[in-house]
Amino acid sequence: AVYGARKMEDYGRFLVLLASALLVGFVTVIFSLVWVFHYREGLSWDGSAREFNWHPVLIITGFVFIQGIAIIVYRLPWTWKCSKLLMKFIHAGLNTIAMILAIVSMVAVFEYHNVSSIPNMYSLHSWIGLTAVIFYSLQLFLGFAVFLLPFAPVPVRAALMPIHVYSGLTIFATVIATALMGITEKLIFSLKNPPYKASPPEATFVNCLGLLLVIFGALVLWMASRPHWKRPPEQNAKVLRPIGGPPGGTEAESTMTDGSSADKSELRINSEAARKQTLKLDEAGQRSTM
Repeated sequence: AVYGARKMEDYGRFLVLLASALLVGFVTVIFSLVWVFHYREGLSWDGSAREFNWHPVLIITGFVFIQGIAIIVYRLPWTWKCSKLLMKFIHAGLNTIAMILAIVSMVAVFEYHNVSSIPNMYSLHSWIGLTAVIFYSLQLFLGFAVFLLPFAPVPVRAALMPIHVYSGLTIFATVIATALMGITEKLIFSLKNPPYKASPPEATFVNCLGLLLVIFGALVLWMASRPHWKRPPEQNAKVLRPIGGPPGGTEAESTMTDGSSADKSELRINSEAARKQTLKLDEAGQRSTM
């Protein structure tokens, strides 16, 4: 009842940050489209520079914006009454979409480079970008195998959860940094007359796009790192209750109707300890990201 009546601390501030993140993320995607259509000849899949333009658009849309939403989806207070399993599926689904878009964007780059006889994987941007994609795919696979499917033991989940959380946030921050390197590299290579250093309109516009990426990343990381904005533990405890189990507690508690008072007391102590341990393990995953 205590947790059920609990309200999110600074609820209004959270909504402001959430609305700001969604707005900035949406504007960032729009900026990427304006860039490629207004300054870079548009989109196509013909091996030309227009095919390359899919790369920044899909990275910003999927690997940045959708991944950012996947990170904070557990923090949305109106979802706290939803099943934790449902939220896991939503979290995994968003990350899967982001992964698919990232892979398509990589294919576009390699195909364009091959058609244009441009070497692959020679820049720091490409090294870090491919590393981020590889680790993101591993993060997604382990997230499905350990946290979504019901086969991994609870101790294994508890041991891997801090790594899962840390690596998810690290990958997201790395993607933001890699995107900044990529758009800067593109401007340096593409702007010749006038050059990038002369600050032509395209350079100024894309620099603003980079600032929007930083702001979006900062908002997402701030919301994901605030412990008082996480999903209340009571909701998690309800989800963790065994199917068919008694609504008031664990199976051990349901046997307390018989036996001596000493046995009942011992069972209550054991049940309470188990419940606290379950809550402790699950609270470790409140900032879960894939």
